[in-house]
Amino acid sequence: MEKQVDKALREFRFYMSKYRWLSLWHQLDEVFALNPSTILEVGPWRGVFKVLAAHFGVTVETLDINPEFNPDCVGSAKEIPFKDNSFGCVCAFQMLEHMSYEKSLEAFGEMIRVAKNHVVISLPDAKSLLTYSLYIPIAGQKIIHLPAPQLRRKQKKLDGHYWEINKKGFPLQKIIHDFTRQNAKMMKTYRVSEFPYHRYFVFKKMT
Repeated sequence: MEKQVDKALREFRFYMSKYRWLSLWHQLDEVFALNPSTILEVGPWRGVFKVLAAHFGVTVETLDINPEFNPDCVGSAKEIPFKDNSFGCVCAFQMLEHMSYEKSLEAFGEMIRVAKNHVVISLPDAKSLLTYSLYIPIAGQKIIHLPAPQLRRKQKKLDGHYWEINKKGFPLQKIIHDFTRQNAKMMKTYRVSEFPYHRYFVFKKMT
């Protein structure tokens, strides 16, 4: 039998890179800043966000269609089994791109429905950037992004991803337009400086 620690180490190194940990900081920071009374995370994978939030005394309820991830509730993101306005904040990080675009819009609409105030999500942004990191005395570390030449090359289907922002057919403005049609107002969007592949969105539910 394979040692569980060996499997865990490979999975940790494959998925939980240093940059992904930095993205986790943004997950917590964006949700905590909203000071929600209740939180639902859709598609929690291993539940790292829930565990980290618990260390700061914040309870997160989780929903996933896969019972192997031990979510608090087993169910589909397209038919979230909660009443309207059940949670102060609903979040999903690097999850919606694992559905077809049409299904992801359905799932986002469900997240807006069960949210009382806000929805926070992150999505992969495939647009290339040139990244420069500088250490400036007193000011500290500064990261600068510049547009990179967009080379014409054959689109590759990423493992498990049906679509990504700025891949062919999915420009950022289309994503913003389609998502804000789901009774949502976008408060802000940005790419993580240290890991620009992750783009965050904070939406406010329109009443």
